[in-house]
Amino acid sequence: MPEALDTLLNFASALAAGLLIGAERGWQGRNTEDSQLVAGIRTFALSSLLGAFAMLLGKHFGVVAWAAIFAGFAGFALLVIASYFGELQRLGDLGLTSEVALLITFLLGSMAMAGYAGLAAGGAVTVALLLSLKQSLHSALQRLSEAELSGALKLLFISLVLLPALPNQGYGPWQSFNPYAIWWMVVLIASIGFAAYVAIRLVGMRSGLLITSLLGGMVSSTAMTVTLARLAAGRNLQAILACGLLATSALMFPRILLEVGLVNASLLPQLAWPLGIATLVYAGGALLYYRRAGTESKEQAEPPLKNPFELRPALRFAALLALILLMVEGAQHWLGDVGVYLVALLSGLADVDAITLSLARSAKGELHAQVAVQGIFLAALSNSLVKGFLVALIGGRKLALMTLPVMAAGLLAGAAALLLPA
Repeated sequence: MPEALDTLLNFASALAAGLLIGAERGWQGRNTEDSQLVAGIRTFALSSLLGAFAMLLGKHFGVVAWAAIFAGFAGFALLVIASYFGELQRLGDLGLTSEVALLITFLLGSMAMAGYAGLAAGGAVTVALLLSLKQSLHSALQRLSEAELSGALKLLFISLVLLPALPNQGYGPWQSFNPYAIWWMVVLIASIGFAAYVAIRLVGMRSGLLITSLLGGMVSSTAMTVTLARLAAGRNLQAILACGLLATSALMFPRILLEVGLVNASLLPQLAWPLGIATLVYAGGALLYYRRAGTESKEQAEPPLKNPFELRPALRFAALLALILLMVEGAQHWLGDVGVYLVALLSGLADVDAITLSLARSAKGELHAQVAVQGIFLAALSNSLVKGFLVALIGGRKLALMTLPVMAAGLLAGAAALLLPA
């Protein structure tokens, strides 16, 4: 009785899988005459049951079980192919979606009878969902640019193909060059930037300059600073631009915490307090100017990036990261902690991500955690000074007077929190 009940439940699962996929196909073809449909809800249900019967019969014939199942599947596949060519001659329809779905339904029925009813049910839901997303998927592909498709494929290549192939061990002076670790951090930064680019594309420019500033700050707060500062010329946008500049600069601090958390979470308790205070001061200034921006013109900014991912900048970042790792190890070896601080200040002028990842990783070894924390804050400080200089140089005096005092207050408050004893 228990075995008979299991068989009955497996049959029910196979039937349910066929009915689900058939219901979706039938709904898609609800405006088509029955005589012109390749397969409807009944055909899909029967296809799934046919797979279940093939598996059941195969279980009771020992050695020839798989031969029987294969013969059943091959015969059913030939029947589907014949149906496709008949439809092609009659209607000129080259689509293979329903035919492939029929074959998958047969296999799902076989899986259900083999004892994988849960997997068959999940597969049926996935197939039905994929079939129902035809218009959405086609529309998304039409909106997808060549650069976006290429960027997504390149990101998948460097993360799923290239990264696992790299050796995970140290080379060179002080064993500072680890190809796997360096490339993993490149993938991390590229993924954050790509995610922000996708978010910008989904939100669009209609949501205004502030959302663009926030999302653009996840890509590159320095690039977004230049973009916003350029908008000041000839426009009555000072308040909303000051809001955007402070918001995009404030995101640098949570981004640093995210990177440190992924590489060396033990540093987070010491960094969270000073960087959190700086973030709050920046965010408070941004909120103040946002409330003052209600009467300004509602012009919008351009996206900070035109391409979601390029391989050449990723290679440059990897080279920079390797160089900074070597400099940190060398500076610590020859100059001690002072050398690490000097490297952090100089590196932060160009890029805060590379030195953050380098110090966080080095803190797992011989570098003292407190030195790494202070070095990361110094890099954030020097990077913020560069952005303040860009605001003054590009955005003009008025915009600088609105943003620089808030930035200075945030950095001083963060430095005080860092230096005060716990």
